[in-house]
Amino acid sequence: MGGLRLLAVALTCCWWPPGSEGKTVRGTFSSAAARDAQGQSIGHFEFHGDHALLCVRINNIAVAVEKEAKLYLFQAQEWLKLWESSHGYSCSERLSKAQLTMTMNQTEHNLTLSQIPYPQTWHVFYADKYTCQDDNENSQVEDILFEMMLLNPDAEGNPFDHFSAGESGLHEFFFLLVLVYFVIACIYAQSLWQAIKKGGPMHMILKVLTTALLLQAGSALANYIHFSSYSKDGIGVPFMGSLAEFFDIASQIQMLYLLLSLCMGWTIVRMKKSQSRPLQWDSTPASTGIAVFIVITQSILLLWEQFEDASPHSYHSHHNLAGVLLIILRICLALSLGCGLYQIVTAERSTLKREFYITFAKGCILWFLCHPVLVCISVIFSEYQRDKVITIGVILCQSISMVILYRLFLSHSLYWEVSSLSSVTLPLTISSGHKSRPHF
Repeated sequence: MGGLRLLAVALTCCWWPPGSEGKTVRGTFSSAAARDAQGQSIGHFEFHGDHALLCVRINNIAVAVEKEAKLYLFQAQEWLKLWESSHGYSCSERLSKAQLTMTMNQTEHNLTLSQIPYPQTWHVFYADKYTCQDDNENSQVEDILFEMMLLNPDAEGNPFDHFSAGESGLHEFFFLLVLVYFVIACIYAQSLWQAIKKGGPMHMILKVLTTALLLQAGSALANYIHFSSYSKDGIGVPFMGSLAEFFDIASQIQMLYLLLSLCMGWTIVRMKKSQSRPLQWDSTPASTGIAVFIVITQSILLLWEQFEDASPHSYHSHHNLAGVLLIILRICLALSLGCGLYQIVTAERSTLKREFYITFAKGCILWFLCHPVLVCISVIFSEYQRDKVITIGVILCQSISMVILYRLFLSHSLYWEVSSLSSVTLPLTISSGHKSRPHF
């Protein structure tokens, strides 16, 4: 099991996307790029309120004036209609349909977007007099360095908020999440460490579960650090954002392997062990092979999803093929594990044991199904709120799932009684090449 986790973590480290840009964008306005794409895409932002602001600073006014440099702003829906239209608009016709235009003939330009009735995504494009020309004679024209800030109004109505409408509230959420983790650590860390240090039949399970919890806490802390910096400069700390995603993926891998190993142990080893001694969580070739295949599949899909999704701060996304395949995989896992546990519960006569398995099934199903269910629920929300609802919901649901499993494996009123009565059905003693009786 340790080897598989190291392999998955190593794979994640070696194949990791660069940090996403924030809403303070720095780069160059390029005539060549604008001509090739019929408008150089600079970025997009979800503006809201009455005093949203786009601020641009350039370093070479003379070149901008000579090239007749302009920024064109399109509402997302209008831009999509233009590209999907069957009219076949020319380059100049498409640019002429921009809702807002900014001529760059000064060092600093401020464009206020007022009276936006509801949050809207706007796309920003650069173009100049060479953009719609067919010849390449001006391909060597000097580029223009720029810095662009996209700002929404804050609580007082001043345009100082770097967060788009879809990102608002995430900074406060991760602050509260980190605070909760800190309080819980202060209360339970010592007793949990003593339980792990004692060893016993659930020693490995508690180690893996605690590792996954620490990774989730690390992801929350890294997100909070990134968003704290992002709120000040619109860039944040891209490394911390990527680190948060890495911790989240590693936590998903840990939990997936833990739940699969337990369920495979109950399903496969149950049929092979005799009735005379406690059932153990053995790493049989069948259970290990299935778990390894599913874990590697999920790892590849998670990394593929991160590479294809260029949106900053988009966690647990489902906007591409990898995200859809992840949802399908989680539904299949929940159904298969649920069916396996249902067969065990229906065959079990002991009330305590049935309660144990039912509680474990709740934790498993909540972990796997929270993402697909939240994706379905999110359709009732506005488009700009959906990713935020999914992100916050998945984090909270998976945290609740971990609490359920911790209570289950540490409960002196349920786990200990069930394990003391069990002679067959609790594979919670980890085999390490020796045959030892479980000790409590």
